[in-house]
Amino acid sequence: MQNKQISEKIANLKGRRQYEEKKAAKLGFNSLYDYFEDKFEKEKLADEAKRNSLDELALKKARLKQKHMNRKIKQRKSCSCC
Repeated sequence: MQNKQISEKIANLKGRRQYEEKKAAKLGFNSLYDYFEDKFEKEKLADEAKRNSLDELALKKARLKQKHMNRKIKQRKSCSCC
């Protein structure tokens, strides 16, 4: 089963096709299709990793903000003049 996106990418290479074929052969792929299939898979994994890291960063930011708010509340409660 061939991926339509990969087939379109190969069809639109035009002048870069020979370059990409040499690169695929150098990296040990049997065909240009296999090379692009691997390339798209790596891009998907990189996108997922980036999304996961952004989610983790947002969680850390929310936790830090919550800690900061808790500190402010504690400081207000400990004040003896109020």
